[in-house]
Amino acid sequence: MTSPRPRITKAVIPAAGLGTRFLPATKATPKEMLPVVDRPAIQYVVEEATAAGLTDVLMITGRNKRPLEDHFDRNHELEEALHRKGDDERLSFVQESNDLATMHYVRQGDPKGLGHAVLCAAPHVGDQPFAVLLGDDLIDPRDPLLTVMTEVRQEFGGSVIALLEVAPEQIHLYGCAVVEPVDRDGVRRVTGLVEKPSTADAPSNYAVIGRYVLDPGVFEVLRKTPPGRGGEIQLTDALQAMAADPSLGGPVHGVIFTGRRYDTGDKGDYLRSIVRLAAERPDLGPDFRAWLRHYVAEELPRLE
Repeated sequence: MTSPRPRITKAVIPAAGLGTRFLPATKATPKEMLPVVDRPAIQYVVEEATAAGLTDVLMITGRNKRPLEDHFDRNHELEEALHRKGDDERLSFVQESNDLATMHYVRQGDPKGLGHAVLCAAPHVGDQPFAVLLGDDLIDPRDPLLTVMTEVRQEFGGSVIALLEVAPEQIHLYGCAVVEPVDRDGVRRVTGLVEKPSTADAPSNYAVIGRYVLDPGVFEVLRKTPPGRGGEIQLTDALQAMAADPSLGGPVHGVIFTGRRYDTGDKGDYLRSIVRLAAERPDLGPDFRAWLRHYVAEELPRLE
């Protein structure tokens, strides 16, 4: 009788990037702290992790990322000021991020790619499976992708990645998976991965998006993975090796995601994400949707 696989409780969030696509806003402010309506993007990611039962969160940071630590820490002066004013609503907003998870931080140092950032988590994670959440992808809480991925890991072992079917002309923006069917709806066996292939060379239109559940064997593979595309250590290359040789910590499976995803890594998508989320908020939505309808009908045509 095989022993049950360990429950996944640890999440790793790489957050050491420079955020160059959002300069000059990110010159002194981490891109992860840019607001999405009234919360920084990074808070959505931590909330997603904790909703899936991942209460031990390690953030991989770098220079100028101290605001990330401050956001998830207590601000006694602000809390006391709000308490004295009797502003219980805003006080609860401020305290939300304090107790979401047990937070840990480690600096990446040199920005050597996503694979290197994940490798920085090895001392903290040890020999336990863990999840990796990228801050540019926000997954709607009504679509529990990470929970499904941990279930697939429990069923099949190895590692699990999130896949999104994209238009062929967009596949060059993503890692791309070679897949074959398995006996579970919405899940595929991953037999190969290619980092940002051209449209002509892409083996499929299944793109890898920013959610991973990884076997700890990935650390040893990453230690032996040479720099790849862009001179960086690519997590995709390590997963490719594990997919080809399950003895390294495989197999690798993919969960096909069909839910709501908000991409905050691009300026246009960032703005669209804010509009979508604001329009659905019960406190903001009615007035905002009314204004949006007026803007589209009356003011937008004047700009065309």
